[in-house]
Amino acid sequence: MCYDSAIMNRLARHLGRTASSDRTTSSAEPRVAALRSAPASVPLIVHVMTIPGSLVFLRGQIAHVRKAGFSVHVITSPGDELLDFVAHEGVGMDAIPMPRAITPFQDLVALVRLWRALRRLRPEIVHSHTPKGGLLGMVAASLAGTPVRMYHIRGLPFVTETGWRRRLLRSTEWISCALAHRVLAVSRSMRDIAIEEGLCAPEKIAVLLGGSGNGVDATGRFTPQPSSVRGAERKRFGIPEDALVIGFVGRLTRDKGVIELASAWQRLRERDPRLHLLLVGFDELDRRFADVVAALRADPRVHDPGEQSDMPRVYAAMDVVALPTYREGFPNVALETAAMSLPIVATNVPGCVDAVQDGVTGLLVPARDPDALAAALERYLADPELRARHGQASRQRVLREFRQESIWDLIVAEYRTLLASRTLGPR
Repeated sequence: MCYDSAIMNRLARHLGRTASSDRTTSSAEPRVAALRSAPASVPLIVHVMTIPGSLVFLRGQIAHVRKAGFSVHVITSPGDELLDFVAHEGVGMDAIPMPRAITPFQDLVALVRLWRALRRLRPEIVHSHTPKGGLLGMVAASLAGTPVRMYHIRGLPFVTETGWRRRLLRSTEWISCALAHRVLAVSRSMRDIAIEEGLCAPEKIAVLLGGSGNGVDATGRFTPQPSSVRGAERKRFGIPEDALVIGFVGRLTRDKGVIELASAWQRLRERDPRLHLLLVGFDELDRRFADVVAALRADPRVHDPGEQSDMPRVYAAMDVVALPTYREGFPNVALETAAMSLPIVATNVPGCVDAVQDGVTGLLVPARDPDALAAALERYLADPELRARHGQASRQRVLREFRQESIWDLIVAEYRTLLASRTLGPR
């Protein structure tokens, strides 16, 4: 497998930087060389995603799939997150710019580059993810003659759009599903919408276990933390140890319900001086609403540390999590929250209704309704026993239905079934 020399040189430098202090940069060179080729007898899977940040959906899954007898290659837009992933997972890569916005000329250029990459790699399976990555990946794989094509629906943006944008986004989903031999949906509600909208035949689209894209590591990384961690994290964020903390995790965008969260917060903060709000994520809010985030950040009881890497410790500082989103495929935040035995208030929109059992593991409220959001949060804040009961129920559900290893086994089974159905031999 060939690589762009500039990308490979950058990767070599990156591997050298991330090595231990007693390791020289040259020690990374064999690892880089190893990424350039794979045995011809090993089936190759190429994952296509628009942005490198989406590679988080494959964390841990890669090693499981490789152990099952496959080789893996990833294609996304360039970025440090791509280099980090390649260094950590030891997989091959191509970096091809794929803007998330609608950019016809740039999309055509990306499609040609994808087609060339797939012609060079000759994978047995192309597994594409996210709307733009799904469309470009499925079209390029079809043109390149890839034997097996799989599209993973992780969200359907057209459901909250209107007019020409809805028609365009819906059309791209239809094309991706039509060109795929198999479609996976991250939730049952996503599958239902895809079938109702005529995007995909029922027999062609499946949901693995309880849903989600990659499950959650509920027995390793995301486990309830000791009280010492809770105290240390609150001290780090400047939150009193005896405070009641509402947490928000995700992009600060209108679609995530930040406007409603800000409105609900104004109601709640006046009722209880112990309340604090912890915002974890990066700001993508439309500049028209910049004053909303500015007002939150000006509040001494609102804490905005930005993105955080050690999320289990951050969750330990929270009492309840708010997810007032307008749309989801399947919210990973809800799974992580559940694994940490925290209750959640989410909206009753597709995706969230799969992740949260209303009145059992959390509370569901109408989207775009700050009064309902505030009331549900207040119910949890006033009742520690309810928080504990729903938190424990949510963790037990995660352990039953969303274990990563079980989902990975089913993905491997899908690959093997598709390969067998296409009567493929070695490359």
